[in-house]
Amino acid sequence: MRLLVLGTGGMANNHADHFSKIEGVELVAAVDVDPVRAALYAEKYSIPNTFTSLDEALAWNEFDAVTNVTPDRAHYPTTMRLAEAGKHQFCEKPLAESYEKALEMTEAVEARGLINMVNLTYRNVAPLQRAREMVRSGEIGFVKHVEASYLQSWLISRSWGDWRTESQWLWRLSTAHGSNGVLGDIGIHILDFASYGAGLEIGHIFGRLKTFDKAEGGKIGEYTLDANDSFVMSVDYSNGALGVIHATRWAAGHYNDLRLRIYGDKGGIEVQHTLTGSSLRVCIGEGAESAAWEEVDAGTVPTNYERFAEAVKTGINGEPDFRHATNLQKALDLAFLTDRERREMSVTG
Repeated sequence: MRLLVLGTGGMANNHADHFSKIEGVELVAAVDVDPVRAALYAEKYSIPNTFTSLDEALAWNEFDAVTNVTPDRAHYPTTMRLAEAGKHQFCEKPLAESYEKALEMTEAVEARGLINMVNLTYRNVAPLQRAREMVRSGEIGFVKHVEASYLQSWLISRSWGDWRTESQWLWRLSTAHGSNGVLGDIGIHILDFASYGAGLEIGHIFGRLKTFDKAEGGKIGEYTLDANDSFVMSVDYSNGALGVIHATRWAAGHYNDLRLRIYGDKGGIEVQHTLTGSSLRVCIGEGAESAAWEEVDAGTVPTNYERFAEAVKTGINGEPDFRHATNLQKALDLAFLTDRERREMSVTG
């Protein structure tokens, strides 16, 4: 696979680090509107070609696939151009800014039979994959209840930087600068974490969003701080199970923590993932009688990057694909709408 890297910002380093270690993958070009940044990135990863526009890269055309690490708003136009050119695509999340655009992107790549995947990074967490296997094999019985949380603390702690003075954080608090808040930023991750782990699709959703006062007048310089800081949503799943999903940037003591609890009529499973590692605990069999939890070794799993390379090699599409990310985007869009209208809405209708 001859791979082109589209966008050479911070996350693009992760992509290059991973793809460069996969046998059979060759990083052949990098594209960025900033030629200096593109040149430095290409030098760092020994990439032989750089371009300042997608048009230039398509005119060159010596590549098979693209890893799209552009800003969110650029995913739609670049994906549509690449689909027309017949290029396989690995795209950062979220796939698009709206369900309608995501659906159009999905239909474009599917119609051309192109390999398409979205980098929902927490699919790389082995305990999540093992939890899904256990649920689907019936080890906890019929799933009744799901709890999931994504907790960050960068509005409390300066460990990642000072959001009051640094643009890389301030833009995430301002809708005028392209942010949809915590729901738009990490909501897709925790929705996927919960639904994938539980092996269930969301049927109905009701979300509540909250933006707290963070500065006098609600502004810092050019940034109006109006994007949501916290969300809570209740869902029911395809099998009738109930779920509670929430996220916040105000969670002191939690740098970047995801937790999933799944309860069935025969036992329970808990997955926890933090910056320092991940774990899987189960309460099944006799343990369900005595409330005894046991640690389970989940082993290792292929990364999204490895799965994409394998999909291009075999011609068999991998997960998570554009269609799945589109369905998640529909749930996110509806969460905003349910907050405004204060009513539950169907995701499947």
